[in-house]
Amino acid sequence: MPKRSLAQEAGGSEGKKSKNAKITVNKPKNYSKLIDQSTNFETTELNFSEKIPSKNKNIQLEFPDWPDFRPNMTPKEVLQAGSFGGTYFRSIKSGATGKSYSGAEVYKEFPSDWFEGLNIAKQVTNATYRNEVNTYKVKCGGSLQMWEESDWIHKQDPYGWFHWYCRFYLGRRTPDDERQVGRWLRCAGVTGRWRNNLISKCVKSGCGYDNRAISPVVRQTLQHWGYRLNSDDFNAYVKKKGLK
Repeated sequence: MPKRSLAQEAGGSEGKKSKNAKITVNKPKNYSKLIDQSTNFETTELNFSEKIPSKNKNIQLEFPDWPDFRPNMTPKEVLQAGSFGGTYFRSIKSGATGKSYSGAEVYKEFPSDWFEGLNIAKQVTNATYRNEVNTYKVKCGGSLQMWEESDWIHKQDPYGWFHWYCRFYLGRRTPDDERQVGRWLRCAGVTGRWRNNLISKCVKSGCGYDNRAISPVVRQTLQHWGYRLNSDDFNAYVKKKGLK
């Protein structure tokens, strides 16, 4: 059986086989299907019902209505750090909605200070993926076409998970939140596959948690999911697993 790529594992952590699985969040609901036609709608109007979150003493973002969702990088921090090879808000023809989107217009939906100091054409709307734009100077992630073919893209956020995260951070809430939070938990949450994969590799190498030479692709992937490994999370996992 061929191995799944990091992009497939991180981007659609729930996979095809777990459509009916449950996620560990403080909400008494079953994990939603990848594509639920009753809620898979195209966003025509953005309604923001929640306040922009603040960070706690552990530098985690706190969303009162989703207490287990604890990314530690805001959308602005993800963009400013250098992410997606500079291509996230490029112009696309969406396979989910069948419509074309102009990157030069799409990114303007979000606060201008998120993009302050960035070269928009190179770092935000670039049609060509550039490794040097990324924090760890490596390429990671799958193509939009791959996400669409795997049914991981919903119409309301045609650019994908980070598109959803930007709007969720600003206060929008939709029926798709449970699915998207679940994807994050399996990638970068306390029991997330790639977060703990990175910690284990750091321990085995004898290097510090912040050594960039250890798994730069995993680090970049986690950053795209709004997470950067820190000493508190590293030490907590090491202690729990008795790795030292």
